[in-house]
Amino acid sequence: MANTSQSLRRAALLVSAVAVLGLTTACGDGSGTVSSPQTQSGTAAPAGGDPSADGSGTSASTSSGTSTATGSDSTSSGSSTSSSSSTGSGTTAASSTRCHTSELRAKVGANDPGAGQENFPIVLTNSSGRTCTVRGYPGAAFLNASGTQLGDDPQRESGSATTVTLKPGQSAWAGLSFSNPEVSGAKTATASWLAVTPPDEQDALHVKWTAGAVPLSGNSSTVRLTVLGAGTGS
Repeated sequence: MANTSQSLRRAALLVSAVAVLGLTTACGDGSGTVSSPQTQSGTAAPAGGDPSADGSGTSASTSSGTSTATGSDSTSSGSSTSSSSSTGSGTTAASSTRCHTSELRAKVGANDPGAGQENFPIVLTNSSGRTCTVRGYPGAAFLNASGTQLGDDPQRESGSATTVTLKPGQSAWAGLSFSNPEVSGAKTATASWLAVTPPDEQDALHVKWTAGAVPLSGNSSTVRLTVLGAGTGS
């Protein structure tokens, strides 16, 4: 009987061991061992990056270049003067040679009237210590005492733009003209300033206007502006 009882206990223990082994294998990968957690390869997208970014979180760089400036009117900061445009090629004048507003001094020369016209030279002088260039038309606008533009932007007289090289102290000038309001009968306004913007620049130089009333609207009220040339116009 003792031998029979021992045999039954061994059989029971064997069945239990087989059951435990079966549970362990069901949780594994079929090889009798537990599988390790699976990972997937790949790089996470940059946090907060712009869709056009290069992956570093900053915008990808674009190509740049230079071309010859047209010298068209520039928008004055803080006033509504004429705006500047380039050649349409998507590039601007050679920035290493163009005169910037901070490098120039502006003045309005003496009136040279004739045939019912008022004619003033707008003079830009290189006040920097380097040689620079201007080309084309400056921007110009009459302003009242509060800085509001009076009248329309000047019309450009036809002319061929040439690059004017200005050594320190040298000047270029453009002609500003309009019909004498007393002759034309145009409506007038009192200007306090003439805002002058160098070609292809954004900031204007403000020159005190002391030459009397300027035409605002009505007959022969158009103000005209010529292309820049070398010298002071006098």
